[in-house]
Amino acid sequence: MSTVKSDFLHELEARGYVHQATDEAGLNKLARSELLTGYIGFDCTAPSLHVGNLLSIMMLRKLQQTGHRPIVLIGGGTTKVGDPSGKDEARKLLSDAEIAANVAGIEQVFTKFLSFGQGQSDALMVNNADWLDTLNYIDFLRDYGRHFSVNRMLTYESVKLRLEREQPLSFIEFNYMVLQAYDFVELYRRYGCRLQMGGSDQWGNIVSGIELGRRTDGVELFGVTSPLLTTSSGAKMGKTAQGAVWLNPDMLSPYDYWQYWRNSEDGDVERFLKLFTELPLKEIGKLAKLKGAELNEAKKILATEATALVHGRDAADRAGETARATFEQGRIDASLPTVEVSRAELEKGLGILNASLLAGFVQSTGEARRQIKGGGLKVNDKTVSDERRLLTPTDLTEDGVIKLSLGKKRHALIRPV
Repeated sequence: MSTVKSDFLHELEARGYVHQATDEAGLNKLARSELLTGYIGFDCTAPSLHVGNLLSIMMLRKLQQTGHRPIVLIGGGTTKVGDPSGKDEARKLLSDAEIAANVAGIEQVFTKFLSFGQGQSDALMVNNADWLDTLNYIDFLRDYGRHFSVNRMLTYESVKLRLEREQPLSFIEFNYMVLQAYDFVELYRRYGCRLQMGGSDQWGNIVSGIELGRRTDGVELFGVTSPLLTTSSGAKMGKTAQGAVWLNPDMLSPYDYWQYWRNSEDGDVERFLKLFTELPLKEIGKLAKLKGAELNEAKKILATEATALVHGRDAADRAGETARATFEQGRIDASLPTVEVSRAELEKGLGILNASLLAGFVQSTGEARRQIKGGGLKVNDKTVSDERRLLTPTDLTEDGVIKLSLGKKRHALIRPV
């Protein structure tokens, strides 16, 4: 058999997307000989996806760019159960109304990465509630439950880690991997889907779906997982001290999103350029050789290219220009994240602790106090030393705003209305 890589696998491997594959040779042969349909599932636990989901979204994009068909599986059904993978406790169960609202929020991001339509390689978006909500439990157990070994399921990482930490694993969560396996079979039957992709923590669930397909339908299915993504310092991708790095602009501004990538650690720049931008590998290789202060230019390119994919080129360029004006020229740029407060509240006096909360700099007033003690909080570029400091109209600049800063890289404007 030829060892020539399909465009799809070559692109994934060259950029570092592949951690494990169930049968790489078989998948390669399939991808070279016919149109391949592959999917990734996204549960609806929040109104937006975050940077931690971006690797999966990019894998679907690569699948489509190399001539194949991606399926976005919205987990309207599985969200009612909750994926135990990587969790020490059960996820909060959401109501149908909450799930529907979250579905509407997360669907927005995919239209920026994938082309949907009726063409052969146009992406599909489907919801597993379409088949999971109508399952007859007894029939399902009889027809599919008998193919699952509890002994084997207990060896899966998502289960084993929870039990090793002596954290409870509910029966409803234990069902999650059975439902995910069934999703794969259902997608094969409906759309000819032969590939499931996902993070490395999904390996056991993916293998279960492959085995279920072989036992019930006699079909050969395939799985590919991406590496667990952490920063050079070991931090989890998509999380900051201020919270999740959301992909929807109503939950995180393009400027703050740009800043997240600009603040990447030196050791992550080359890897992130490969995974989260579409710059040619040759160009990335040149940027990766930059050292010291010059590496900051590579970080700005990373920030602009990554932001352009999620928020569009215009928003990315504006974010870069805002950062340049703020940091290099010391100007107050009107496109910095802005918090509006009533003029009456400002005239009464807005406490600096509450202002820090409103700006999203901190999660609590206690955290704001610690930042002030450490000299990290500034008003109009002057360090705040008194935690009882009130912002009033006398703090307004000639631009009619108050500039609030945390450290050197986080800024927001307080604007009275």
